Amino acid sequence: MADTTFGPKGWTSERLGSLAGKTYVITGANAGAGFQAARTFLSKGAKVVMLNRSAEKSAVAVKELKEAFGAEADVSFIRMDLSDLASVRAAAEEVNNTVPQIDALICNAAIAQVPTQKLTVDGFESQLGTNHYGHFVLCGMLFDRIEVSQGRIVVVASLGYNLGIKTIQFDDMNWDKNYSANPVYSQSKLAQMMFAYELQDRLKGSGKDVKIYVCHPGASATSLISTSGGLLTRMTWWLMSKTPMVQTAEKGAYPEIMCATEDGLEQRALYGTTGLMQTGGPVGKGALNPHAYDKAVMEKLWGVSEEATGFSWAL
Repeated sequence: MADTTFGPKGWTSERLGSLAGKTYVITGANAGAGFQAARTFLSKGAKVVMLNRSAEKSAVAVKELKEAFGAEADVSFIRMDLSDLASVRAAAEEVNNTVPQIDALICNAAIAQVPTQKLTVDGFESQLGTNHYGHFVLCGMLFDRIEVSQGRIVVVASLGYNLGIKTIQFDDMNWDKNYSANPVYSQSKLAQMMFAYELQDRLKGSGKDVKIYVCHPGASATSLISTSGGLLTRMTWWLMSKTPMVQTAEKGAYPEIMCATEDGLEQRALYGTTGLMQTGGPVGKGALNPHAYDKAVMEKLWGVSEEATGFSWAL
């Protein structure tokens, strides 16, 4: 059922008022949905800090945004490679030293459908290491700064969480025995969702006022598949992206912008496109399958994540 809570077209950026005085930190913001989110925030007078892997692409993105919104547009980037925990820690320290306020941290960056098993510098399977472990440490290190402004953490998930084994393969987290691009990507996105929902649980009764939201972009024309998928996947996606099945990156950014700004949203939910198979249509609250918040699995994953990354949350 399409969600028309926000009108027949669902949530759109027309609902936004001025965001002057707000600061948004976005991972992977030099292209795709992250870039479109940055555009929208800047157009409403907010400050944007991008955490991107490529300094070169970030410089181009900053230049383009300043050309669009004027030299005084408050947009900057800090180099961060999510697949390298030392880089994540260094970037988080720089944010804590230079960004006095965070109204929302948007965990937007991801890699997808990596065709053959690759390990990060820390020895993790690349999709889990980048999408989940990198953000797990980043969110933990920036949490106190987000709490000061009673801010939000927005986790950009994927409908892929419904595919694959629908749980965490704890006995072989790197998939040494049965690596396959899609199920491993699905697990990395499920892990991100479980992190978010477990964090919600841990914040209950803690007195800490940070809201955690989970969204997905639907099927959007971003560079995600084209940058990390195998040749066949990339070709199929390129063909699909020329059809009405795939929406623009701008619309793909609506769910994360909504979760960063809209009041009255539910936390134990999945926001995104709510039309046919949730790949497009009005942006609102979609279906959320209960395996995404299986309590025993979430708790175990949290412990495994703290141990793997060497980062303990002070909650």
